Amino acid sequence: MTTTNKAVLLVGTSPLYAELNHLMMERGYQVLTLAEAMAEPELVELAVEVNSVDLQAKKRQMRELDDLLPPNVPIITTSLAITATEVASWTQHPERVCGFGTLVPLIERELIEIAPALQTELDTIQVTQDFFQSLGKETEIVNDEVGLVFPRILTLIINEAAFTLMEKAATATDIDIAMKKGTNYPYGPLEWADRIGLDEIFAISRGLQRDLAEERYRTAPLLRKLVLAGRVGVRSGQGFYTYEDKVGVEA
Repeated sequence: MTTTNKAVLLVGTSPLYAELNHLMMERGYQVLTLAEAMAEPELVELAVEVNSVDLQAKKRQMRELDDLLPPNVPIITTSLAITATEVASWTQHPERVCGFGTLVPLIERELIEIAPALQTELDTIQVTQDFFQSLGKETEIVNDEVGLVFPRILTLIINEAAFTLMEKAATATDIDIAMKKGTNYPYGPLEWADRIGLDEIFAISRGLQRDLAEERYRTAPLLRKLVLAGRVGVRSGQGFYTYEDKVGVEA
């Protein structure tokens, strides 16, 4: 296991925050809070920003980091619901911004997709690859498009499953059983969505609809309603299923 004592500022509200924090500390990183970085910004060697649902909060956070950190400090940012190019455009030093994408639970993900913005310098891309590889993850460079690759395709499958449930073609359990047996996926799409967080899936779906404006990316109304009701899956105790002691019962 590779270890390091590099000081990394980690900020954001995504469920990914806790998982990255745990993994970085396990690998010997000095994980800094925003308060610690504001007190001594010169300590920060790398910043990782993981706001993924509230894009206005993401914009405020990125501008705060851009103002706080020296221009040579790379900023790695989640770019599933929005392109890294757009995120980088919010800053005065876009060359040090690089996007990445993955879904929780992080422990189940072998691969991290890296999406450089059009403005990203090569050195920043290399730092991003080195960082995730130091956490024991494989990396793949992909084009900077909303949803990237795996998260985008999975979101579309989940969205279609939500339409199927909404139209009463089958129950949630039957949809998940059919998909697991038919595709050999580890989870059915609806239980998978509950594990990831319906708010995270909704953010990607909304981003695809916003950027591409095609009917095929229209978000299922049921998915939107569940998110508005705070029923985001395992994390809240209810989504497509209801959870008691992490065991799902169809809602």
